[in-house]
Amino acid sequence: MKKFSPFKVFSGTNTRYLAENICKELGVELGKLNTTHFADGEFAVSFEESIRGCHVFLVQSTFPNSDNLMELLLMIDAAKRASAKSIVAVIPYFGWARQDRKDKPRVSIGAKLVADLLMVAGIDRLITMDLHADQIQGFFDIPVDHLYASAIFAPYIQSLNLENLVIATPDVGGSKRANSYSKYLGVPLVLCNKTRERANVVSSIQIIGDVKGKNVVMLDDMVDTAGTITKAADVMKEAGAISVRAIASHAVMSGPACERIMNSHLEEMVFTDSIPFDPARCPKVKQLSIAGLFAETITRVMNNESISDQYII
Repeated sequence: MKKFSPFKVFSGTNTRYLAENICKELGVELGKLNTTHFADGEFAVSFEESIRGCHVFLVQSTFPNSDNLMELLLMIDAAKRASAKSIVAVIPYFGWARQDRKDKPRVSIGAKLVADLLMVAGIDRLITMDLHADQIQGFFDIPVDHLYASAIFAPYIQSLNLENLVIATPDVGGSKRANSYSKYLGVPLVLCNKTRERANVVSSIQIIGDVKGKNVVMLDDMVDTAGTITKAADVMKEAGAISVRAIASHAVMSGPACERIMNSHLEEMVFTDSIPFDPARCPKVKQLSIAGLFAETITRVMNNESISDQYII
């Protein structure tokens, strides 16, 4: 009799590179999934192997464009209709997370809408990493395993062996994250206060703290157009910083982001591989793999073990 696998891992089209690495860490083969595209842009997904009675892990970051989210929803629906025992959405980058509240009248709360779509489609659990707003976990009525890239980044910062290190954040919204790193590493914290003209356009940045004669490492959860992070780096360099590096979980990297990073005073820009990025686009960018982190989490979920032991910060 053929041996029955208790779980299977499948991937959406644009996150296959990460799913393959997760499967290597797990020592399993990536499941067979087919996506058929129609001339008008519509597409359909189908599982090319039986998943009846299996715990199914669907790996797909929901970065732009919205096809990535739609493909994940179709994967979930197909798995539910194919009698999967449980369906776990593995979303390293959770898109629409910046729309987590009504910050002005008559606007949508996109993160809540996406949460509702995923639950209605049929997921039993969500595994994600470094949400833009922690409270998004409360939008779900199912278990959410929220991982932190600090398990990857903290050892990397230590490996740099930088003297006179300070941890910084490009805006006050990330002060809690940066404060956790500064306490763990035992180094000072510097904050930046920014004001915006409009979305993706920063008008000014003021430094709160001393960076003169320091090696600065800035932390953020994502970099979109890189306007804030590069402007903060330039301001810190002008204030006397020896070097400025930036570390962020998600490489959204839209529009002029690469050009801004290359023209800035940043020594390097470090991301995880939660979103695919071609390093040829920007030589200053370095990506660290999160495949091991997610593989370990999948293993612990399957064995009903605690995942909190993985948290460094």
